[in-house]
Amino acid sequence: MKGLVIKNTGNAYIVRTEDGQDVECRAKGNFRLKGIRSTSPVVVGDKVRIDHNVDNVSYITEIFERKNYIVRRASNLSKLAHILAANIDQALLFVTVKSPITSTVFIDRFLATAEAYRVPVCIVFNKIDLYDKDDMDYVDALINLYQTIGYTCQKASLTENIGMQELKDTIQDKVSLLAGHSGVGKSLFINVVTGDKNKRKVGDISTYHQTGKHTTTFSEMIEIIGGGFIIDTPGIKGFGTVNMEKEEVSHYFREIFKISSKCFYNDCKHINEPGCAVIDAVENHYISESRYHSYLNILEDIDEGKYR
Repeated sequence: MKGLVIKNTGNAYIVRTEDGQDVECRAKGNFRLKGIRSTSPVVVGDKVRIDHNVDNVSYITEIFERKNYIVRRASNLSKLAHILAANIDQALLFVTVKSPITSTVFIDRFLATAEAYRVPVCIVFNKIDLYDKDDMDYVDALINLYQTIGYTCQKASLTENIGMQELKDTIQDKVSLLAGHSGVGKSLFINVVTGDKNKRKVGDISTYHQTGKHTTTFSEMIEIIGGGFIIDTPGIKGFGTVNMEKEEVSHYFREIFKISSKCFYNDCKHINEPGCAVIDAVENHYISESRYHSYLNILEDIDEGKYR
């Protein structure tokens, strides 16, 4: 019997079968993904085959080929990968410039990983009702930056119903992954687009650290009103990149990759090499300093084997 993994509970998986039943299953077998050592062999969004045994226990026996997935480093100390979800049409990255603050390094790490695994991203700048003029000027500058690179950006205030219809149109009839720090508005968004039956607890913001408090523990795929699914993921404090070779990182920064063809050396790392077109573009403001800083930040992780 075939089905779709819609929830990971930590110890088991909920699989929705082709006839619409939700079945609790366990994984059977040693599933591997192109050499990546992951925290869980089966993830939300996986298309799988399940079998029932004589004791009426259901097992996932096969994972069908994934069209894509998105992955991050599992923890500060672990070298394991944590795959957030598979078979995604797009990711919605929720960003706030205060309450809590989302850094450009975090944004760029997520975008680079999504680029590496072929997941389109829409950046949602939420909580604009809380921002003063300086905050809005910063948001507009970020939107100009990321739209120039080629990313879709949307402004929103879910509490004031600003930009909500545009977001509903964006996710209609698609499988959309929600990502971002805790406290950026993902749970409220889910409550609006899925109805009361999937009501999520909306987290508070820590006034001391201005960070969100986790309200989601495991990833889950939820059906939305009018068609489509959203995949809710636990809030992410940091986004450690996984399985990137140093020479590949520039490929996942669109503007750096485009200009790198003009570098004097074919294997230029864009750090301090003579004749580097990328460094020249940064100095002349054709590539933003924040994006270049994020690029170097990922290279440092690869060099030192650390996670930020």
